[in-house]
Amino acid sequence: MKAAVASDKGLEVRDIPQPKPKPHEILVRVRAAGLNRADLNAARGVGGHGAVGATLGIDWAGEVVEAGSEVQGGFKPGDRVMCAGAGGYAEYAVADWGRVSPMPAGFTFEVAATLPVAVNTMHDALITNGRLKPGESVLIQGASSGVGLMALQIAKLMGARLVIGTSTNAARRARLKEFGADLALDSRSTDWVEAARKATGGKGVDLIIDQISGHVANANMQAASVLGRIVNVGRLGGMKGEFDFDLHAMKRIDYIGVTFRTRSTEEIREINRRMRVDLLPAVESGELRLPIDKAYPFAEADAAFAHMRANAHFGKIVLSL
Repeated sequence: MKAAVASDKGLEVRDIPQPKPKPHEILVRVRAAGLNRADLNAARGVGGHGAVGATLGIDWAGEVVEAGSEVQGGFKPGDRVMCAGAGGYAEYAVADWGRVSPMPAGFTFEVAATLPVAVNTMHDALITNGRLKPGESVLIQGASSGVGLMALQIAKLMGARLVIGTSTNAARRARLKEFGADLALDSRSTDWVEAARKATGGKGVDLIIDQISGHVANANMQAASVLGRIVNVGRLGGMKGEFDFDLHAMKRIDYIGVTFRTRSTEEIREINRRMRVDLLPAVESGELRLPIDKAYPFAEADAAFAHMRANAHFGKIVLSL
C-alpha cells in the first residue's frame, strides 16, 4: 500500500506492507486525513511524534475493514469512522478501538478527518485538566490553528462567559469571532495582557490554554487571575523560556502540562469517552466544526506539507486518498 513516512529528508511516499490489526484494534481503509503541526517535526523523525521510517498522520477517517476479537463498541466492516491515532497517511491504518468514533451521518470523509485530534485535545485541555466552569473567562493562545478554533467553540459551548483568542495575523484575528471569540488579541503586541485583564474587569483570566509557550509564559501569568489555571498544550513559540516563579507563587496559579505521547491506552480511551459524552451531539449537529483551508490528493502530500510550513492557512489542511 502507499504511505507517507518520515525520512531524514522529510515526508516520503513509499510502498509498505498493509498493517494487520491486533485483537484490540480496528483496520480502516483511510479515505481522508487531516494535517497537524506536529506532523512537520514527525516527518523528519524528530519532536517525539515519530521516527524515521514511521508512517505519519494522527487524524483520519475512513471505512472499517476488520475489527479484532477484543474490539468494543460494535464496530463492523463497512462502518464509517473517524480516528485519532498513528499511521493515518496511508491507504490502510490500524487504531485501538478506544481511539475510534462513528462518523456522523451526512459528513464527508474530509470533514470527519478534521475533527478527532481537535475535539479530543481541547476537551481534555479545557474540561478535564482546565476544569472549566460555566461563567468563567477563557483565553486561547494560538486560536487560529485548527485545534485553537475548536477550543474557542468548546469553551463557548460549555458555558464560558468570556472567550478570548489570540493570533499574530490580522486577517485571522478578524475571523476568530466566527468561531466563538468575544475578543481577539495579538500576542505580539505590548498591551495584550492589559487588554485581557480589562476585558475581565481587572480580575484576570480564569483559564488559559497555551499553544505558544516559550516567550509568552510570563505574560500568560500576568494575564491570569489569582487561582487561575494555565494548561500548556503546545510549544509553537519555543520549548524553553523565562519563568517568573514569584509571580506563579503569588497568584497561586495551577500550571498544567498535557500531551498524548505519554498517555496509556486506557487513558486515551477515557479521554475519547468523556469527549463523546460532552461533545458528540454538537459534533453531529455541526455546531462544532472546522473550516477546510485546502484539500490535496494524497499524491500531492509534499505540497500539502509545504502549505502548512508556510503558515498561511486558516483551519485544516486535508489529504484525500
